[in-house]
Amino acid sequence: MSNSPKFIFVTGGVMSGLGKGIVTSSIAKLLQVCGLRVSCVKIDPYLNFDAGTMNPLTHGEVFVTDDGGECDMDIGNYERFLNTSLSSRHNLTAGRIFSNVLKLEREGKYLGQCVQIIPHITDAIKYELRNISRNEKLDVLVVECGGTVGDIESLPFLEALRQIELEDGSSNTCFVHVTLAPVLDAVGEQKTKPTQHSVQELRRIGIQPNILAVRCKTPLTKETIRKISLFASIPTDCVMSSHDAASIYSVPEMLFKQGIVNVISRNLDLKAKPKITKWNKIANSFLDTNGIVKIAIVGKYVDLKDSYVSVVQALLHAGAKFGKEIIIEWIDSERFEIKSQNDSEKESGKLIADQLKQFSGILVPGGFGSRGSEGIINTCQAARSNNIPFLGICFGFQLAIVEFARNVCEIKSASSTELDPETKNPVVLYMPEQLDIKVLGGTMRLGLHDIFLKPDSNAFQIYGRKKIQKRHRHRYEFNQDYLDLLEKRGMKFTGSSDDGRRIEVLEIPTHRFYFAIQFHGEFQSRPGLPEPAFESFVKACIT
Repeated sequence: MSNSPKFIFVTGGVMSGLGKGIVTSSIAKLLQVCGLRVSCVKIDPYLNFDAGTMNPLTHGEVFVTDDGGECDMDIGNYERFLNTSLSSRHNLTAGRIFSNVLKLEREGKYLGQCVQIIPHITDAIKYELRNISRNEKLDVLVVECGGTVGDIESLPFLEALRQIELEDGSSNTCFVHVTLAPVLDAVGEQKTKPTQHSVQELRRIGIQPNILAVRCKTPLTKETIRKISLFASIPTDCVMSSHDAASIYSVPEMLFKQGIVNVISRNLDLKAKPKITKWNKIANSFLDTNGIVKIAIVGKYVDLKDSYVSVVQALLHAGAKFGKEIIIEWIDSERFEIKSQNDSEKESGKLIADQLKQFSGILVPGGFGSRGSEGIINTCQAARSNNIPFLGICFGFQLAIVEFARNVCEIKSASSTELDPETKNPVVLYMPEQLDIKVLGGTMRLGLHDIFLKPDSNAFQIYGRKKIQKRHRHRYEFNQDYLDLLEKRGMKFTGSSDDGRRIEVLEIPTHRFYFAIQFHGEFQSRPGLPEPAFESFVKACIT
């Protein structure tokens, strides 16, 4: 190996949503089990500074890192596959790059130059990637370039990657291009033209891929591989079939069997001897199941399942530990709204409960805003009243408090100021330090915070220690003026942070399992190491 940082660049063609993030994570995992120091970076060409202000229904989950970065959900994939914590610097956006360059221009750092895409933007991109690789003393940095080849906004990033290859040499760079081989029902054969055209587009900007990872429903046929090899000018052993798998955690083994480690080692002059047995054992735990557990996720953004990708993965991690297949039913919380005053609350509540009783457990994930919130409150009531295992996260934590205050403590006007700014009983309110904030991006309570658990609590039994560290993303909190009243009626608050100023955990000890957390435990769940709250929830659903 040379002393220069080595890079693997993963690009995409044909269409979005092909699974570049899983291919990137799988390649990184394979190199990690070779004993190499590996990490990943996600490039997002959009002009947003970060993912924090994006609608989860259009962009997917906002993943939060330890340092409070609001990132693309692929950062979550990298963390889960590599079992490591990344920083906000590992999500590189066009907004951040342009902002940094313009800041330097305003400070006069370019000495009167005409600031341009080339070289100033591309130099800034290269600096960020090389800086991560050197600072973290990596053997290999795997860089996923979001979007597809041909997108205008991706061009500066692809140009920067081309320049790195030119400057660092081909033995320090390897390009993996993810494409598609669709099968049309009318002809029934794998079509190679989309891949051919995508590679041609990549070549037009000066990049020849070293490896093709071709997404397909079933394994690529020998004839398909031969055609792609011929027309893409790439050896047949460099054409990888990235076909559908029963679990995303099986993809590293799929690529390993096709020799991708050997190809990468040849390109980057690496001495790589993978030890994949331990990972395969974890991956197989998601397939070797002996029963199912049906869980309802009642939320605001269920029309796009990627809105809750970390929640889903945390449930799957817990299910795999107990040898159970997790079956999720997605329920839009608006379905459980009482639509008019003519609706009987008692009858509506019974209908909601009847629908939810078929599930082994109910999970309410995070969210924002009033739409569908009354449906979540009704869901919390059904879970509590019918002794159905319940896990609430962030927004689910807050609305579980609202429901309990209304229906157990009989404070009918209880609400969150997020839902009703004029409520007379704000059991959940805007955090005081947020009141003067006018800018939305990056201003929530974000990232890792210390949480202290009461020793005589379910929370302490779940986590097994007094102090835990968990990631957050919220602006509202429980109003502790109501703490004594709620505790007298049976809801216990068993975790706090910031010297007790912030409540983090609630539970109902008399309930089969009723547990809610202000933090986002799902972001720290790993295959083979499920997050304890999710593990305990799934265990309660089974028993």
